[in-house]
Parts: sequence; C-alpha cells; structure tokens
Amino acid sequence: MKAASLIAAGIVIGSGLFGRAALADNCSGYDVLVTTSAQTRDLGNGMSLTAFTADSVLTSDSAVYNLATGQCAGTTLATPDGKVRSSGHCARRDKDGDTESIEWSVSPGADRGAWKATGGSGKFANRNDSGWFRNVRADGNMSVTEWGGTCN
Repeated sequence: MKAASLIAAGIVIGSGLFGRAALADNCSGYDVLVTTSAQTRDLGNGMSLTAFTADSVLTSDSAVYNLATGQCAGTTLATPDGKVRSSGHCARRDKDGDTESIEWSVSPGADRGAWKATGGSGKFANRNDSGWFRNVRADGNMSVTEWGGTCN
C-alpha cells in the first residue's frame, strides 16, 4: 500500500460510523487534515510501518472545539494479512490560546476509530471527552474526518 493510502486509512478512518452522530453524541464536527510528512518502512514479509504528521483544523457546532488548529502524528502498521491498525495523538490550540490534546486509535478491520481527551489548558483542562471518528473524504494529502462523541 502506498504511504498516502496508509495515512488516509489511519487518519481518516484516523476515520466509520454509518450516518451522522449517534444519539448519545452531544458534540460533533469535522477534522480537515493535510498530511505534511510520511515515511514508510518496509519490514518485509508483507509488513510495513508508516509514521506521519498532518496539520489539522476542527470545525464543529460546539463552541469549545470549533476552529481549533494544530497537528496530528501517528503510526500505521500494515500486517501480512492485509489488515491495518493506526494510533496517534493530536495537539491543537484555539483562538483564545487554550491547548488540547487527544489520543486516537483504529483497530484492524474497523470502519471507525476512537478518540479521547488526554489533557489541555484553559477550557480544555480536566475534560473527559471521548468519541468516534471516520473518514468521509480523502484526496491525495488532504482528508476530511467526521467525528462525534460525548463532550462535557
């Protein structure tokens, strides 16, 4: 698999739920990502590891997350059975200068991934937000991920 395809699988799987946010979701939006670097290492026997970074802009009806910008980084492991797993972190800052970080992961064969808040400052401090994400569009180094979850 090419690096761009692995990144799209990782970030934008790093993005599948069918339809819009689930009923339990009280926050949702989109993450627009542009891959800024990717390096794939062929480990042999059908296994490869890709490390990547992407610039990120969140859009959301939630005032807390709308227009937070930053960077995501992660790894995607492709195994000989053709399955792909990905995980990583995103760190963003909003217009007020408050920072937030999340970790995300996608299990092999999953059509969507999971994310959870891991820290932040200002309005992002002590948040326990978590949810899902899925890829809705990928074109070269650009991708759009739909996300939703429980935000308090």
